[in-house]
Amino acid sequence: MSNEENTPSIDIVVPDIGDSENVEVIEILVSVGDSVSVDDSMVTLESDKASMEIPASDAGVIESLSISIGDTVNSGDVIGKMSLIGSSAIAEAESTVETAPEAKEEPVKEEPAKEVAPAPAPAPAVAPGGTPKNVGSSSAGKTGSPTAHIKDDNIRKAHASPGVRRYAREHGADLALVQGTGPKNRILKTDVMAFIKQAMEGMSSNYGASGSGFAGGGSGIPPIPEVDFSKFGEVERVELGRINKLSAANLHRAWLNLPMVTHHDSADITEMEAFRKQLKGEAKEGDAKITGLAFHMKALAKTLKVFPKLNSSLSADGEALFYKKYFHIGIAVDTPNGLVVPVFRDVDKKSITELAEEMADMSTRARAKKLKPDEMQGASMTISSLGGIGGTAFTPIVNPPEVAILGITRASMQPVWNGSEFIPRLMCPLDLTYDHRVVDGADAARFMAQYIKEISDIRRLSL
Repeated sequence: MSNEENTPSIDIVVPDIGDSENVEVIEILVSVGDSVSVDDSMVTLESDKASMEIPASDAGVIESLSISIGDTVNSGDVIGKMSLIGSSAIAEAESTVETAPEAKEEPVKEEPAKEVAPAPAPAPAVAPGGTPKNVGSSSAGKTGSPTAHIKDDNIRKAHASPGVRRYAREHGADLALVQGTGPKNRILKTDVMAFIKQAMEGMSSNYGASGSGFAGGGSGIPPIPEVDFSKFGEVERVELGRINKLSAANLHRAWLNLPMVTHHDSADITEMEAFRKQLKGEAKEGDAKITGLAFHMKALAKTLKVFPKLNSSLSADGEALFYKKYFHIGIAVDTPNGLVVPVFRDVDKKSITELAEEMADMSTRARAKKLKPDEMQGASMTISSLGGIGGTAFTPIVNPPEVAILGITRASMQPVWNGSEFIPRLMCPLDLTYDHRVVDGADAARFMAQYIKEISDIRRLSL
């Protein structure tokens, strides 16, 4: 019986990666001839939200790979082949693969973009140099402006790869205006970069001498001038990671589009902390560590039920609110690769212990870049906690399409007047930043009053 009959081959397919499209391959962890077990990591992808590793669905030997670092992939794409064999045959299969001619890697064929129904215009983003993109404006085709409206028809007609198209979308460049220098006039990433640079230089020269704005009538923000820091002393240039770059762009976009206000308050968490320490003392070896954050998540879910406006999202046209009937809480996690926000679903239905166990798992996988895209989507509201580091107050930035974010800083013992004397109480600073288009000051103050009531008396969390 032939070896082929004993070792059936299957396609290596990119699993469901959520709403992410054209996700970049940043690391290939296996080679042709390598044996893999179920759940062994084979490829690392990086989307605009996080890095993720693609695990092996079956045990076997890698026969071929059809991707390279820098390629972009989508859910369902075939990126190679592997032979399914038992562990006893792996060694024999590996020697066979080593002596056989290495399979020639075939380039991933580019498929034409699918026609999609028109979607609501996205919120204005930011072009290089801090200039807002006039997405959806009528400025397409104006001289010296990379902020022309991106027309899907023009992009589909342009001869460019999905990665180049994505880069053009992110930077507001109309591919219909870009001259390609690749084979058969194919538009390369360097062509888009050159187009943006040339257009930005033209916009900079048109900036009014009075500093009131661009002479051409645009509403752009003047870019910060470049500085040669080396003339002041020794410097080292370190490139930002992709997650850092995209997070910065998303935060900048939110800052420019959302009128944000922060409400500062504090809560007495003396009783909560005493109960947490009691649970810690009763915990057995191997039990998940219960942190104060689990209590804050429960209190936030309960408060959102009382104030549903903060558990909503504004429609793209600004004409309606989407009220959510679920209570999913995002938690900002600091990792070596940047800030990621895993989402804990149905917090209102879970116990403190269940949340603690889930947080331990999520935090570990977030730092190991093993979170799945759908685990970082769909939050009702986000908590950004600096309690383990320090600080007395800060202004967290809302993460659209959410309409609010709760900031928590380190609690401290303070004297509190009880009507007859000062007594020591553990006070926790709280910062609620909200989208003023949806939430007004009175809404925020009432929301925080309810939240403080919930977190200060943990008996309420069981009601």
